[in-house]
Amino acid sequence: MTLTIILIVLVVVVIAWSVGIYNKLVALRNRFKNAFAQIDVQLKRRYDLIPNLVEVAKSYMEHERETLEAVIQARNQAQQAEKQAAQNPDDPNAIQDLMGAEQALTGTLGRLFALSENYPDLKANENMMQLSEELSSTENKIAFARQAFNDSVMNYNTYREKFPNMIFANAFGFNAAQQLLIENAEEREAPKVEF
Repeated sequence: MTLTIILIVLVVVVIAWSVGIYNKLVALRNRFKNAFAQIDVQLKRRYDLIPNLVEVAKSYMEHERETLEAVIQARNQAQQAEKQAAQNPDDPNAIQDLMGAEQALTGTLGRLFALSENYPDLKANENMMQLSEELSSTENKIAFARQAFNDSVMNYNTYREKFPNMIFANAFGFNAAQQLLIENAEEREAPKVEF
């Protein structure tokens, strides 16, 4: 009888411990998905600002049509990659695609701002200055949201990789999450927005 009670207590403890690990994995995964949602909000704001910026620049930079079109194309590709990543932020391939698209967008925006230096009237345009300020503020918010996301992903990955948590994580499909990292040092810099 005592042996049966001990076995029942032991089984209950193991089940409770397993449920605790599972629930913590769920909470950590939801935390990094929420952190990605914060990036998503800022990226959408950025994507909404870019066409307005290009529209203002278009009237001054008629001879730079190729650059303006490249910015819009990069924006559209980044927006598509963002939608894919937002649907499943724990898919490493979607995060990789988003990082690549964002790096391309940052590069084309950098070229746009570098070319705009050749157009003093554009630099003095009130709408361009306001849009540039909003874009700069949004870039800062994206950086903070990216940092919060990466911290959440690190906490999740660390917890899921610990023993015996990794047994439950693998058994229940809690895959490793991908951080948003920029590998090219030049692309770590946000496009310089000054008018």
